[in-house]
Amino acid sequence: MPSTGLFFRYGFASAPKLRVLAALDRNGRIDQPTYEGTLVTSSTRLSSFLVRLAALALLLFAQVEVLAETQQERVNRMSHQVMPFDMSKTVHVFKMTEFGGVQSVLVRNPSDTDQIALIRQHLKHEAERFRRGDYSDPTQLHGADMPGLAELQASPSAVEVSYSKLPAGAQLRFETHDLRHLTAIHRWFGAQLSEHGADARAE
Repeated sequence: MPSTGLFFRYGFASAPKLRVLAALDRNGRIDQPTYEGTLVTSSTRLSSFLVRLAALALLLFAQVEVLAETQQERVNRMSHQVMPFDMSKTVHVFKMTEFGGVQSVLVRNPSDTDQIALIRQHLKHEAERFRRGDYSDPTQLHGADMPGLAELQASPSAVEVSYSKLPAGAQLRFETHDLRHLTAIHRWFGAQLSEHGADARAE
């Protein structure tokens, strides 16, 4: 029977994106219904939910991994942002003395001239900064609350910082005649030694 030409739309609660465009015949029955939109079945919605759940689980796992990262691992990962040489190819050596301390950076392979050049370049630059009380590089790597750091930053004239080359790298010598700054140097060295982990040693 031909339709009356009257049309209406209706949808389903379980598939909100599906609309039915229907024509009514003379008896008020649907005649040749057509569909507009996308049918979203329960299976489709379940799959979408599972994908979102998996993505959320991966995000939470990544956050847990970051939170579980130790300070030594963080320092090693971020070292390239502060130091041009390769931490895996070098070692930091900290020696506390009666006048302050000596910090050396040495290559693990004495024939690695590229790393030696980078060490010397970096430590020479750091010596100039430290003389002005600028410890921004260690702060960026280790944090602003490192033991002894506040004292060294506040009174740069109280500590003499000198740079010198070594066959396998370079070193910085810290000297002071003030007990307070001597203690600050030792505390600062101890904190660095701890946080560099396997990439450092004491003498």
